[in-house]
Amino acid sequence: MLSSLIACALALTACGGKMPAPDPAPAAPTLTFSVSELVLNPRGGESSVRLETSAAWSVETDGQDWYVLTTPAQVYKGESILKVNASPNMSGAARRASLRFRSGEATVELALTQDQASFVPEGYKLVWQDEFTGTSEGLKDKWRFENWAPGYVNHELQRYVPDDRRTSYIENGALHIVARQDGGQVISARMNSRGSWLYGYMEAAIRLPKGKGTWPAFWMMPDDFSKGWPACGEIDIMEEVGVNPNYTSSSIHCEAYNHVKKTQKTAERLTQGAESEYHIYALEWTADAIRTYVDGVKLLEFRNDGAGNDNTWPFNKKFYIILNLAWGGDWGGWNGVDANALPCTMQVDYVRVYQK
Repeated sequence: MLSSLIACALALTACGGKMPAPDPAPAAPTLTFSVSELVLNPRGGESSVRLETSAAWSVETDGQDWYVLTTPAQVYKGESILKVNASPNMSGAARRASLRFRSGEATVELALTQDQASFVPEGYKLVWQDEFTGTSEGLKDKWRFENWAPGYVNHELQRYVPDDRRTSYIENGALHIVARQDGGQVISARMNSRGSWLYGYMEAAIRLPKGKGTWPAFWMMPDDFSKGWPACGEIDIMEEVGVNPNYTSSSIHCEAYNHVKKTQKTAERLTQGAESEYHIYALEWTADAIRTYVDGVKLLEFRNDGAGNDNTWPFNKKFYIILNLAWGGDWGGWNGVDANALPCTMQVDYVRVYQK
């Protein structure tokens, strides 16, 4: 005890009778960003943000799989660039995420935002839409429902029932079209828009059902059916059959070009994830050509031959939009059906029509 007191007295004497000031606490690490939030391109790709730091920081994502860091998950003292690569946003809504930065006990977050992708060509204005944010009972205000027996077209196995909540309803901001077993039959829905249009850009964000036997479609038929099919014309913007999952196709049918004669104009492509996430299927229809797109990438182009012949170009009159989920049939059931896939659901986030 005495030696401790002596040591303390000597220390006070050396400091002029005062205890020495403690060492200052280390400064908290700092991190600043060049933006308040990182806005990612809706069509996907790489985006970057500039950082200024006073120490090393680690970087963590929030675990969502639609974006990844493309630079190391560590930033060092000074200035650096952090890069993020995102997939196109076909989710049907804006997406939000965040990056978390850690340095010792300090944490900082940077928000990431990505709007829904849009592929509308320049010069077009929205003239009609259904965002499916209302009530299921309100579907009949914009859509007509078919009431068809099994086998009415294409040897399809389902019965289309009119405005039935078992087969068509709105939930979480999306239309659900459901094919399900109902006693000894399969019931589903075929919905025709009450509006019709001559030319325009039509698109829908759709998540397709799974299962052998499913046959979902987004397509158009004319108001004038006086010449019958196929002379009246048909525009198939998107079709898929569950027996060949995720391969989506577009086709046109008319007197000269149709699947009965095996002369239809068609194109098909693997749309990866078509049955697990939303993708945008679109038609640009002008007096000169019909073009379809998947996520902004052209799939089919059919040009007007200019002959003024309805046999090759009956696409000069108003057409209405159709959404339906068939079960089996000539194409959907070409390799049989799997009843265990029922019930199955086609989800539609929105349908929009633009014109010049």
